[in-house]
Amino acid sequence: MTDSGKQSDIIILGAGLIGLTQALALTAHGLRVDVIDRAVPADLQDTAHDGRVSSINSASWNMFAAIGLAEKLEPHGCDIDRILINDGLKPGKLDFTPDADDDPLGVMIENRLLQQKLFEAVQAHAAITLHMPAQVQDIDRGDHLVSVALENGDQITAPLLIAADGRGSSAREAAGIAMTKWQYDHSAIVCTVTHEQPHENTAYEIFYPAGPFAVLPMRDDDQGRHRSAIVWTVARKDGAALAKINARAFHAELTKKTGGFLGQMELQSDRMTYPLGYHHSASLTARRLALVGDAGHGIHPIAGQGLNLGLRDVAALTESIVDGARTGLDLGDAQILARYDRWRGLDNLMMSAATDILTRLFGLPGDTSSAIRRFGIGIVQRIPPLKDQFMAEARGESGDLPKLLMGDLV
Repeated sequence: MTDSGKQSDIIILGAGLIGLTQALALTAHGLRVDVIDRAVPADLQDTAHDGRVSSINSASWNMFAAIGLAEKLEPHGCDIDRILINDGLKPGKLDFTPDADDDPLGVMIENRLLQQKLFEAVQAHAAITLHMPAQVQDIDRGDHLVSVALENGDQITAPLLIAADGRGSSAREAAGIAMTKWQYDHSAIVCTVTHEQPHENTAYEIFYPAGPFAVLPMRDDDQGRHRSAIVWTVARKDGAALAKINARAFHAELTKKTGGFLGQMELQSDRMTYPLGYHHSASLTARRLALVGDAGHGIHPIAGQGLNLGLRDVAALTESIVDGARTGLDLGDAQILARYDRWRGLDNLMMSAATDILTRLFGLPGDTSSAIRRFGIGIVQRIPPLKDQFMAEARGESGDLPKLLMGDLV
């Protein structure tokens, strides 16, 4: 759908997981939103192209419930009731298990299904106009309005532009926002496997010098076979080769990495590889512009929090906009954007720094380094208040939470 010369409340660049969630969060508060993406709509509903999975922590799940998405996702997700962390297969572990009457730590869901359900919800929403496929020809962020000209001749204006257009954000680059970035010497091999023993809704994170090896619980398939997602971080030079070895050899490598605690494993999907990197923007805002998700930051998947950081952006920006509008401010007012930047800037930086330090710490080779890591794991395991703090971080329930992450509309 397109309208030439249309006035909107908010324009969002990018129809990925974060951009679509942002659109639904804003329209849940009565705003009209235009979403622009160069992708063909059918590609966003194609469930065959993304092998990644995401851990939606309990705070992010609260937001999905508040905007009416959780009930659509629930049949496809697998609760995470426990997280086990080990340094290799050596003795000593960190065990995050909530009390029996607590909610799960999060929900595992395939990115392709999350994208599909988000797109279906956005497509059906009367207050959201999709411009797809559409190429942006020009963006003018003026003193009073943002004007976006599309190559098909359409022009959309709004008080605020939200960039959810990923790591290579053209809107961020055009605004001249500085970016710190580097590449890790890592690639992630992602696949789905079946296994003999049930996972009992447990997520395993096993740290090796070459990188973490995660086994993430998924729902059993239609034939009742137990399933998990594998996110295996390897040296970048080894990624392509390991992803192409024959299935029998790959199964043997999986058994070696897990110690066989889930029994025999077999591939159920293609193996995909993704290069890993870090990037962090100097600011999340510019004149009439806000960055969310990967447009503003990207971290190593060592803690499984990349998507959740972007969802926290969505919740904080929504609250900043809605609260500002209620006091009579223009939706793109500098006060609204400054609040959002303060709210999310430090938290994003701290999480980015923490994951970078963990990546380097757990990548140190040698018995001495391993002993130090296991000593640290043991301390956290034995001190309940410290363990509770780590569990709150895993749930996404620490810090100054936006209302959406507590399950409430603003």
